[in-house]
Amino acid sequence: MGERQAEHAAPRTELEEIASKISDLNKWREIFSFRGLEISNTAHQRCRGSTGNGPPGAGEPMGPPPPPPRPPSAVPRPLLLSPDTGGRPISLEMATGLRKLLFGNVFHVFSCEWAKAYFRFREPYSDLAYALEAEKGGTRAILMAVQAHIIKYLLFVRKTEHTHLERLRRVGRQEQAEALAAALADSLWAAGGGGRAAICLATAAARAVPSGDYQADNFTERIQLFEFSEKAAAREFIFDHINCFKGEGSHGVILFLYSLLFSRTLERVQEDLDCTATPLLKFSFGNVTCTQAVLSLLLTGRASPRELDGGQEPGPGGRDVEAWRRGAVGYLRWGRARAEQQACPRLRTPRLPVWLCGASGRHGVLFGTDSRLVSDWKVERVFHLYFYSGQQEQTKTAHLTIDTHSHHWDEDQSEDPSSPGKRRPAVEMAIRTKWAGATVSWNGTDPFF
Repeated sequence: MGERQAEHAAPRTELEEIASKISDLNKWREIFSFRGLEISNTAHQRCRGSTGNGPPGAGEPMGPPPPPPRPPSAVPRPLLLSPDTGGRPISLEMATGLRKLLFGNVFHVFSCEWAKAYFRFREPYSDLAYALEAEKGGTRAILMAVQAHIIKYLLFVRKTEHTHLERLRRVGRQEQAEALAAALADSLWAAGGGGRAAICLATAAARAVPSGDYQADNFTERIQLFEFSEKAAAREFIFDHINCFKGEGSHGVILFLYSLLFSRTLERVQEDLDCTATPLLKFSFGNVTCTQAVLSLLLTGRASPRELDGGQEPGPGGRDVEAWRRGAVGYLRWGRARAEQQACPRLRTPRLPVWLCGASGRHGVLFGTDSRLVSDWKVERVFHLYFYSGQQEQTKTAHLTIDTHSHHWDEDQSEDPSSPGKRRPAVEMAIRTKWAGATVSWNGTDPFF
């Protein structure tokens, strides 16, 4: 009898052990929920189907189980706002306006690729400490536009004892957060016309109640808006909530895009588009990509594709003359179609030598460390530029030497340099839209863009 009781006692002990562990796990969940971390446990479940069609999450497998919780002392700042943070909740009308501007309808939602995208830096205190990681896809254009503003801040705005590229390499996590906050604030302030900025963050509970054909995505309906009339205050607010843009599971890129549109206001964005029904995002080979209007909003503060047109000239009206002023960050582009082979003059010559580079549908950042490059023509004979593509494969900043007086006229000028057999890297072609006839040396690096 004693042996039989012992056999039954062992299973009961194991069950008690399991029950104890479950109880401990529930205690941790309560702690994490209290600290606003429930989003990290469900972030991947909020991704929608890649096509944007059908009900959200339809046919998607469950993700892997979450990692074990960390001690409270190591808990990062929450990605969700507490109810008493302030601001005003998004309304169904505003959510509908957003959806129509972005997709042209109210039933498309962002793909999982967009939902997962956030502002993620490379390793601090490294050759690419200044750099954002950008996955292949439609979000890269936004990430690289913000990257241009980050480089502008780190090289030409921030005060530091380091010089040239060391200013970019000697960047820690604190400086990364400061640079991102400054870059986002600059873009939002420009979109607000230099007088306002709107910042979108997410709350735990839905604020807008869907109705009719509107397809809920369980994110847009939780947006809380904060408006600022001073740029410094907007920048400080972004820095205080920087993890809402750079934390995994934060939907950081979408939050920034929403903030950009509300800073401009939905009505003015529609005016920039000449009141056409053309959406700001387009579907291309199963991917959601940015149109030229989005790039224009990022670079000029106006969502007008004509702002990027190489043939555009300033009009007689004050508004056009104001828009013609050079911005701090420029744009160089090149494509196989002639209409895509040149950006407007003021974007090719910004106030600082930092350019978003668009070539054959891809985006990177081209920059110099000498501010005289865009103000003193004598510096433009032989000079150095640096290039970052955003690609994970790039482990070192590419160093390019540009020679505008090399007389590379020995080549057959009757042949198109982009023709087969004579085709050069796309980034070189983009550089030549600014410095015609220049030769480009990659200084031992194999051309990759």
